[in-house]
Amino acid sequence: MTIIVIIIVLALAFDFINGFHDTANAIAMSVSTRALSPRFAVIFAGVLNFIGAITSQAVAKSIGGKIADPFHIENGMAIVIAALLSAIFWNLITWYFGIPSSSSHTLIGSVAGAVIFGSGLHSINWVGFTDIIKGLIISPFLAFFVGFILMKILRVLFKNANPHRATRGFRSIQIIAGGLAAFSHGGNDGQKTMGIIVFALVAAGYQSTLDVPFWVQLICAAAMGLGTMIGGMRIIKTVAKKLFKVQPINGFAADLSSFAVMQGATLLGVPVSTTHVASCSILGVGSAKRFRGVNWGVAGRMVITWVITLPISAAIAGIFITIIKIFL
Repeated sequence: MTIIVIIIVLALAFDFINGFHDTANAIAMSVSTRALSPRFAVIFAGVLNFIGAITSQAVAKSIGGKIADPFHIENGMAIVIAALLSAIFWNLITWYFGIPSSSSHTLIGSVAGAVIFGSGLHSINWVGFTDIIKGLIISPFLAFFVGFILMKILRVLFKNANPHRATRGFRSIQIIAGGLAAFSHGGNDGQKTMGIIVFALVAAGYQSTLDVPFWVQLICAAAMGLGTMIGGMRIIKTVAKKLFKVQPINGFAADLSSFAVMQGATLLGVPVSTTHVASCSILGVGSAKRFRGVNWGVAGRMVITWVITLPISAAIAGIFITIIKIFL
């Protein structure tokens, strides 16, 4: 029981850090276009993160059962602890330096690394793990495409509109789009930690299904919502201001594109990176406006971080699991 309590505390710590680490994904556009003040935006996003996180269980079940089988795994408790410690460590490092890395990549890489080093390469469910990786790869490209097309459509529809009136109108409805993005962010990211806790409960023999108990949903959603409310502006400055100059119509298109991709993935039970989706939505919208106006240098550095996160977090988890197995 003591180990389960430790796991739950670590999971909630990760969820809390994930909240402020990924705050930018849901509110960067609204803050950048001044549709919302930073202080109100993080509260607004935090509430909708919470609501989104308790609406379904599909993503949680994917995380809990697709990377490895918790019903037949060795060293299940040690694996979960190592994975969470690794994910927390890498999230804090990237947050401190303002690097918009993916918490999803971090967590998935950490779990895979902990399983490989803790139970053996054969313990990875390669079919399920490959499906998750496919979702992580496809979703950013889809977000870019949706953002690009939506921005092109909006430019045609409003090409003759009064600029001042259009800006004021899009600044207002962007609040709705930003809220939807925050809701879908909670729905996908919030469930990942739930899946880790369920993995631990099954591995420890406390439950026999991958269903998420309501109390797990509640505490994970609360931790993420609170983390989002406390939030930080480091990553917002990168996502919202350094990719390209944002206007309300661009922010609306980016937020709506992010919501469409993330919500679709959540309904299908596919865990995706909200950082990837949000950033690529912005890049797609920016490209539709003016391709050369996008800061592709910053985008390139972000992509490099995304690519290295999986293997680095897996290696860190391997170090943690090696140490933990000595004491457990």
